[in-house]
Amino acid sequence: MNIIFFGTHNFAASMLEGLIRSSFVNVVCVFTQPDRSVGRKQTLETPPVKILAEEYHIPVEQAKSLKNNFQFPKYKAHLHIVAQYGLLIPKHIIDAPQYGTINVHTSLLPKYRGASPIQSAIMQGETETGVTIMKMDEGLDTGPILSQQTIRIGPDDMFATVEKNLIDAAVPLLRKTMEGYISGTIEPIPQDNTLATVCTKLSRDDGKIDWTTSSKEIYNRYRGLTPWPGVWTEWRGRRLKLLSVRPSSKKAPCGQLCREGDALMIGCADGSLEIRMLQMEGKKPMTAKEWINGFRSLLLHS
Repeated sequence: MNIIFFGTHNFAASMLEGLIRSSFVNVVCVFTQPDRSVGRKQTLETPPVKILAEEYHIPVEQAKSLKNNFQFPKYKAHLHIVAQYGLLIPKHIIDAPQYGTINVHTSLLPKYRGASPIQSAIMQGETETGVTIMKMDEGLDTGPILSQQTIRIGPDDMFATVEKNLIDAAVPLLRKTMEGYISGTIEPIPQDNTLATVCTKLSRDDGKIDWTTSSKEIYNRYRGLTPWPGVWTEWRGRRLKLLSVRPSSKKAPCGQLCREGDALMIGCADGSLEIRMLQMEGKKPMTAKEWINGFRSLLLHS
């Protein structure tokens, strides 16, 4: 079974590795996004999918766009598989192989269609999410469903934990679904579009905290957006990134940094958050105790 794989990030790399290890398929080519410059030093970052493909000597294509005049290479693929690719795939490429294109999406569709389904589920306080494998069409995650599997989200689960649990569920599900789909024992089921929700691509601004919301809402945002883009606030005119936090029932002024012994607190609409590790823009990460020792005279008492 010759396939072309489209993917970019960590979850996608795990899907690709599962396919490479499968005796059912032969990955003839990988499409991934171009290397990009990141951080203040603009260091060139290679997509995890490209790194893995090169380890296995699989040809890699890194087009900036597949639209307009892009000439799709004439690989002899029976099926395309997509996971966390991040670029629009035109209809003629979706329909090119014998069995079309299937997509591995990290939500229980039709809920959380779009670019940030894992983060959105955590930020919304969901207690479960899952993996959907669907037959791809031109819409945004609108294609008919081939299979789904649900996973639990614990009250303190971070993005990395949820992503790992999704990977553990998705790798065997993809293999099983491919075999059923190709053999004809799995039939695509249309989505109920009336139940659809859409999540957008995240930016650093999504991590800015509104301290007038509840501690639970802020904690969920922290869980979903750590490590990227991270959650942050402003302190004395500078961006302050909160690297490790936990809810607290103690009282503190809303949106104000204050100390209680060796604890560093910020007040919310109800209760407060205890800050265990933080980082001022342009500085190294610091523990709460180090921060208090450095800025004691500038902090309020709770």
